[in-house]
Amino acid sequence: MELLTGTLEFLKDILSEPALLIGLMSLVGLVALKSPGHKILTGTLGPILGYLMLSAGAAFIVENLAPLGLMIEHGFNIQGVVPNNEAVVAAAQELLGVETMSILVLGLVLNIVIARFTKYKYVFLTGHHSFFMACLLSAVLGATGLEGAQLIIIGGFLLGAWSAISPAIGQKYTLKVTDGDEVAMGHFGSLGYYLSAWVGSKVGNPSDNTENIDIPEKWSFLRNTTIATAITMIFFYVISAIVAGPEFVSTLSNGTSPLLFAAMAGLKFAVGVAIVYAGVRMILADLIPAFQGIATKIIPNAVPAVDCAVFFTYAQTAVIIGFVCSFIGGVIGMVVLGFAGGVLIIPGLVPHFFCGATAGIYGNATGGRKGAIIGSFVNGLAITFLPAMLLPVLGELGFANTTFGDFDFTVLGILIGQAGNALNMAGIYAILLIVLLALVIPNFVKTKSAALNNYTTEDEDNRKVRGA
Repeated sequence: MELLTGTLEFLKDILSEPALLIGLMSLVGLVALKSPGHKILTGTLGPILGYLMLSAGAAFIVENLAPLGLMIEHGFNIQGVVPNNEAVVAAAQELLGVETMSILVLGLVLNIVIARFTKYKYVFLTGHHSFFMACLLSAVLGATGLEGAQLIIIGGFLLGAWSAISPAIGQKYTLKVTDGDEVAMGHFGSLGYYLSAWVGSKVGNPSDNTENIDIPEKWSFLRNTTIATAITMIFFYVISAIVAGPEFVSTLSNGTSPLLFAAMAGLKFAVGVAIVYAGVRMILADLIPAFQGIATKIIPNAVPAVDCAVFFTYAQTAVIIGFVCSFIGGVIGMVVLGFAGGVLIIPGLVPHFFCGATAGIYGNATGGRKGAIIGSFVNGLAITFLPAMLLPVLGELGFANTTFGDFDFTVLGILIGQAGNALNMAGIYAILLIVLLALVIPNFVKTKSAALNNYTTEDEDNRKVRGA
């Protein structure tokens, strides 16, 4: 038993590390293509180093967002719950560690099986989000009375299925975002991004693209994304520092002048974004060609589903617009909850940056500037109200002071929790049946593409012509 637990722990460490998972997939693809040894080496290390660079940039962003959140909470005297995936996971791991690891391993294996034998050809490569989802499933399913092998099998199936289904749901929108790159969304905030894209299609015109904003010559420096990000974030930080007051800010700045500390934090944030962009370019440069080996030799027509930050380079102006508008939506949602007498969900800057930015990119792809603004605003409202609805479910598990922040976690947590509470095991089995039918039925229906909702044969031919 100890050996089994140790093996599961080792596998969990590997499979929950996105850099290694992406590198492993790239290695398999290159070997399948019978690439020469030097190309296998560089093609495997490239995505690993790229993802580590992306992670370093993301960590730098998160590190510099923390004082901004504290200044906002103190300056505006806000008390409530800040949605935080990591906090819930840390608490749940103490109770359900082995179950979570087992669900993670089974879920990743079933994702590959589903991609091989159904039309959901999407291979989910964002390992840490798979780990978060395994944790949510173990906690919510455990609260319904499931335990042992039954808990692991049902949780693993749901994880593997949603890992393949969620990229497919909005792939038609992802194709608009990437304009030809063969990737899918592999992030469990996906429903929020697709909602933003749908809203964008109703309110705007994709030709009015955020990246085509006409900027006068004297303001042309704003076309440099790093500089534009720095200026925007310095404004945010300095205003927050002024409102919080020098006495409080000095507790965060280690003796540095409060305003200088705020300005430097804004500049560091921009550097973090630049590092993310550089890492994304490294990932895509090697992963997409290598993945063709998997798509042709192992899982025909497979599509890699990658982290939301990978999409930041496709619409860099929309990233900032999405963050700001999502955060505004979060603030308004918090005020509404306050007036309604509910628990205040304080806008978490990490989910509003990463999820809000991605929602802005998707809204822009279908509705241009209006789509980016309104779509990400709606996303901000959603990731405020949904965590508030999930809070009672998690509260019953002893996690009353925190909640998941991303869209998919909250939706699945609410659905499974409510189904289990209302119908007991019958509710869980009903969800399993619906998911199973969703996986199987497309296999018996003629679709335009081998990978559900992906490029049609005609689209693929056009892409090859453009590539030539």
